[in-house]
Amino acid sequence: MARTRDIAICGYAETKIEFRSGRTAYDLAGEAFAKLLDTTGIDKAEIDGLMVGATLSEAANPFYAVYMTDALGVTPTWLNVGSVGGVSGIGGVARAAAAIRDGLCTTAVVLMADAPSTSWNADYRAYRSEHLDPIGLQGPPGAFGLLMTRYAHQYPLKFEALGKIAVTQRNHALLNENACDKLKKPLTLEDYMQSRMVAEPLRMLDSVMFCDGANAVLVTSTDNARRLGLTRMVHPVAYAEITNFNGAEATPDITETGFGVVGPKALKQADLAASDIRMFHPYDDFTIAVQIQLEQIGFCKRGAGADFILDTDLSHTGTLPLNTGGGQISAGQPGLAGGGLNLVEAVRQMFGEAGARQVADARNAMVTGIGVIPYGRNWATSAVMILET
Repeated sequence: MARTRDIAICGYAETKIEFRSGRTAYDLAGEAFAKLLDTTGIDKAEIDGLMVGATLSEAANPFYAVYMTDALGVTPTWLNVGSVGGVSGIGGVARAAAAIRDGLCTTAVVLMADAPSTSWNADYRAYRSEHLDPIGLQGPPGAFGLLMTRYAHQYPLKFEALGKIAVTQRNHALLNENACDKLKKPLTLEDYMQSRMVAEPLRMLDSVMFCDGANAVLVTSTDNARRLGLTRMVHPVAYAEITNFNGAEATPDITETGFGVVGPKALKQADLAASDIRMFHPYDDFTIAVQIQLEQIGFCKRGAGADFILDTDLSHTGTLPLNTGGGQISAGQPGLAGGGLNLVEAVRQMFGEAGARQVADARNAMVTGIGVIPYGRNWATSAVMILET
């Protein structure tokens, strides 16, 4: 994706994020889809493209995306299922843009919905499960505990910096009516420091909480948006993605991620420097992931992430607003729909509709995605998208 304004995101929608909602992914997706049609005012018949994110709650269904078209009552000429985890939100926008440019569809919805706190049907086993998901790892927190331990061997690991991320995002979540109610409690640095260890040195408040929810964005060409009477537009001007970084190496450094490649690449496409980014909406399943992204995208040098965090105002009124909706860490992670959570918040900010947490001069935003967590490596997929008004 080169810098261009021929593609536009013209609408967004999301549900309330809930813990154990008792709802299905289909139900949640339907709500988000209906809200998107309502807020944009377009007819459902205009939707001829659909990207559906994979789920943890419907993971056993190999035909989930096809059945979703029936549930929504749409007949797309382009259908895609996102199976790159937390990259599926911005990756879905990039794929929809390509489909529109190739004439496969005209108006697409990128739709993410999941309900893992109600119904868990995931099976992480890979082609070599004894290595990629070994017994005793305790899932993603265990993997990120190992990553943090390796990082601490190489660079200073300052918990007050990780705590600042958690506290900043919690403050933002308190201003977000869609954030999970179980997480809408004030948080202090002391609270963070006293939270229990889950996978040393990873604390409970370094991690997300599984919830249920859905989100969606409308993607079309800028010309078609004008035809439809859609005047609010955000343009994806840069996108870069990489999977299985250092995959040819048997024992790669797990702290070296694909963001060292895709971050600079996306910035170059957009003809921007990291210092030009007005808002940062990184994928935030764990606080250390935010710090590593800051370093490897180029906001600061390797190992200097903690000092950068401590020296930078990350609030919605600051110099680099961070996940202004609370992010997944404090709004809740709606399973594999989490990849769309920060994307929707970035679009909301750029539409000027964020209310009490509105960022001044929200002219651009960087949104990232992280997908899949294999054992003994960093996350599998890294992606960066830059949005401009």
